[in-house]
Order: sequence, then structure tokens, then C-alpha cells
Amino acid sequence: MDIRAEEAAAQLRHRLGLVRADVGVVLGSGWGPLVAGWGAPVAGVAAAEVAHFHAPVAPGHAGRVLRLDLDGGADEPLIVVVLAGRTHLYEGHGPAAVAHGVRTLAALGAGTLVLTNANGALRSDWPLGRVVALTDHLNFTGASPLTGAAFVDLTDAYDPVLRGALLAAAAEDGLELAAGVYAMLRGPHYETAAEARMAALLGADVLGMSTVLETIAAREAGMRVLALSTVTAHEGSGEQIDPDEVVAVAEASAARLGPTLSRVLTAAHAPAAFAAGRPEETS
Repeated sequence: MDIRAEEAAAQLRHRLGLVRADVGVVLGSGWGPLVAGWGAPVAGVAAAEVAHFHAPVAPGHAGRVLRLDLDGGADEPLIVVVLAGRTHLYEGHGPAAVAHGVRTLAALGAGTLVLTNANGALRSDWPLGRVVALTDHLNFTGASPLTGAAFVDLTDAYDPVLRGALLAAAAEDGLELAAGVYAMLRGPHYETAAEARMAALLGADVLGMSTVLETIAAREAGMRVLALSTVTAHEGSGEQIDPDEVVAVAEASAARLGPTLSRVLTAAHAPAAFAAGRPEETS
């Protein structure tokens, strides 16, 4: 049991009127429009007012915790708690602070976690705005949110069934998604061209500064993880990376994907409507 997460969860139950949460969503840079079409929030609170949370500092992070109720045709709505912003490792608060939001969502009862971020792509054939469903990761930070003999299996850390369902639903909706490997570096500086080449040689498709430590904490808690990353720059291309442009590119993609993701999440929590197995993936 994580005492800090339990304290934060207790506050959120009161502030958001929660008995439980079904799904947790973490919105990275520019991903706010993802949930804009999911209905008006039932309740919300500033993240900095919740125990052990830090106000986010990255562009495009609103710093709010929201409750949304999705109607998927079931007897009860799907309760979604959204963290509109995250703490990054480069902020200097340590790995536990990075994982705190996810651990709080787990303490609220959420069994499914959606993580989002913006990336620099190592694939020149993936255009700006392409959303990548993560299949695996490389942790180049040397950090972990785990301490002691906490041996967490990260095989299929990114749930293949959820990912396959999203890729299939996106194709039905005329949205072209990719699937690939994400490498996390500490930041906050962007990578050099040599570092980008190194990451590509080691198997990365995209680079970023988040998500991996959150995924490790989520898997420790037994959560299913779906992670989505928007191509907002091309690493090693000689292009200058503008943080504001990163946000703008991600916002457009997030808005298009919102209805599709909502449908997948509600289906995933209606067992009779959700096909088991490993749907085919395309990259």
C-alpha cells in the first residue's frame, strides 16, 4: 500500500464525488482535446490542491484532475478520472513523484490506464500528427519508481488487447495509427543527433521524457496500460523543436482520436462486447 497515494485518493473521492474509478487517463503535452468530446466534467479540482501532487510545469499541461462519466449503454456509466498534466522526472522531485498520479488512480480502483505524450520520431515515414500506440519501451533514464525487492514483470507492459482494439477501431474510423517502441530520456533538453541515432539502433521508434516510469508503477499495481504518443517532431532531421508547436500538433491529433478511444474504453468494460485475444496490429 502506498500511503501517499491512499491520502490523495481519499481527497479525490471527496472532491470528485467518487465511489470508484474504472479508468485513469493521463494527458500529456497537447492531449487535452482527447477528452473534450466525452461530455462535461462531473467535477474537477486543481492538481496542486491534492495531497503530494505538484503543479505541472510543461507546456500544454492544465494541472487539473477531472471526473468524467462515459455512457456506453451499460447499466452504469464508465467512471474516468483524468489527470490533465503530469510530473516529469526532469522536474527534480524524484521517481516516486512521477509515479504518484498513476498510483493514486490505482488506489481509486482504476484497472485500466491510458497514458499519452508527445514524441520526437525516429521514423521519417511517420508524419507530424501520427499517433503511435506503444508496444514496448526503452528506459534510458536509469531510474525506476520501484524500490526494494519489487520484481515486476514488464512482458506485455502495454496491453496488446487494448492496443489491438484501438488500432482496429481507428482503422474503421478512417484514422491511421502506428505501433512502435518508445524510448524515455530524462530531459529536459532535447536529444542530440548522435543520441537519436543511438536510440534508433537500439530499437526505438520514438523518443520522449515521460510515460515509462508511470507504466512501471501501473504494472506493479496490476493495471492494464494503453499508451499513445503523437509525432510532433523528427529527431536527427536538423529541425529546431519548438515546445509550443509540439502542443499544437498534438492537440489536433488528440481531438480526432477522442471519440474512437471513448468507444474502445466502454467496450473494454463490457465483456460481452469486447473480443478476447490479440487483434492484429499494423505499423
